[in-house]
Amino acid sequence: MSFVNTSFSAGDTAWILVASALVLLMTPGLAFFYGGMVRGKNVLGMLAQNFVTMGIVSVLWITGVYSLAFVGKGSLIGNLHQFGLNHIWQQPTGFETLTIPPLVFVAFQLMFAIITPALITGGTADRLKFGAWTLFSALWLVLVYAPVAHWVFSPSGWLFKLGAEDFAGGTVVHANAGAAALAVILVIGRRRGWPKERMRPHNVPFVLLGAGLLWFGWFGFNAGSALAANTLSAYAFVNTNTATGAALLGWMLTEKIRDGHATTLGAASGAVAGLVAITPACGFVSPMGSIVIGFAAGITCALATGLKNIFKFDDALDVVGVHLVGGILGALLIGLFGTHMINGANGFFYKGGWTLMGHQVVAVVAVATYSFVVTYILAQILNKTIGLRINDDEETLGLDLSQHAETAYETASYGGGARLVSSSDSLSSN
Repeated sequence: MSFVNTSFSAGDTAWILVASALVLLMTPGLAFFYGGMVRGKNVLGMLAQNFVTMGIVSVLWITGVYSLAFVGKGSLIGNLHQFGLNHIWQQPTGFETLTIPPLVFVAFQLMFAIITPALITGGTADRLKFGAWTLFSALWLVLVYAPVAHWVFSPSGWLFKLGAEDFAGGTVVHANAGAAALAVILVIGRRRGWPKERMRPHNVPFVLLGAGLLWFGWFGFNAGSALAANTLSAYAFVNTNTATGAALLGWMLTEKIRDGHATTLGAASGAVAGLVAITPACGFVSPMGSIVIGFAAGITCALATGLKNIFKFDDALDVVGVHLVGGILGALLIGLFGTHMINGANGFFYKGGWTLMGHQVVAVVAVATYSFVVTYILAQILNKTIGLRINDDEETLGLDLSQHAETAYETASYGGGARLVSSSDSLSSN
């Protein structure tokens, strides 16, 4: 069978391929965003966890996870009809009218599957074994991400058929990863010294660089989710940028009122909070609605980061406060600001009543609960068998040396900043 189909749109195909590349860039961006916020002895450990996720998910997605997420008519999970991308000339179930080749859709959705487990690493920063993370992320992709993506993104999924709206992953990506991060945090416990010891970011410029890469890549994440180069894609693009700017201002204003000063770290965090909150809503609300969603996200997520101090769970890089809270907030606000003039159903403020809000509540509760429960069980099993957490000596030494025998920065004890220098190396250099 020929894979050449002249009915596909060259413009749509080109745009979604570019969007896929933009979304892939988000994971290295996330690595820098997280890497700058940890202490210097853990920065390579954080980057390594994010980069290995790119490798693991890239292979598993092709060999079966894509098929489980998007192929088949089951309401809870797909099937393995396209295992190894067999029958790839067939469009995914419910997407038969797509104007892009099926393989392009596979590539685009792969990038979402990569960044979702990577988000979890921010919550568990400074204390997770590298080997344990690789196994956990592989199992989590199959047991949690695949079914949740099927529920929400696949037209066969029960939440999709219910009428729940999630344009680009507020529930599938952000609420899902945030709930999972909370579950793993509760299993592995707090970092040594937390909360008494102040664990400051070691490189705030890295954080700003990462936030900038995320902002840039997010245009592919959200605007690409229209799956075509059209007006809806343009709305998603504009709404993404608008909400992000509004959230940045909202977070910094909250800091100024609460602490007396606004910070660059707050600007970066606010931008990410806005990106998270507008993700589910970007294709369903107007640009004015995106301002409200973004500003609300900046304020709400800034305040939500304090939940870890109240409830004493060590969410190192505020994955719960930003991704779980932000993803839920954005999904719920569709129930207020969604308008059929852009896409989808009308929310409350557009004379749609509370029906859409009810669907959104069901979606966020179902996804967050499923993700938390399954992740908690998975983390407990792995923790009691191979162990998820490094020991005290390794934590004191840092992930970079204990897990990778490397250091990010050159000091008197390390050569070149790339690897640990052994005694034999020192002798040979003399």
